[in-house]
Amino acid sequence: MNFKVGDKVKVIAGSSKGKEGKITKILKAENKVIVEGANIVKKHKKGNGQETGGILEVSAPIHASNVMMIDPKTKKPTRIGHTLNKDNKKVRIAKKSSEVLD
Repeated sequence: MNFKVGDKVKVIAGSSKGKEGKITKILKAENKVIVEGANIVKKHKKGNGQETGGILEVSAPIHASNVMMIDPKTKKPTRIGHTLNKDNKKVRIAKKSSEVLD
């Protein structure tokens, strides 16, 4: 998976289509990501001695194929590519502007 925690992405499919946010968590085994402010679901939580219960709104995971990276230069969705920098280290680049993403 080409995404990292903190990457700014745009949702391109599903009920949250068009929303933008940062990745807060990556579920590598399931190939899913959690984007803040997107795919909000209501979760019923039972209270215990320290916390009160209630209905919480949390972000649910989205499949990685349904999000695209935001290009830092053009501010539009772009694919991610890889290349070597001058130190022969592999870096991620935005396909639209060839801007380094790391």
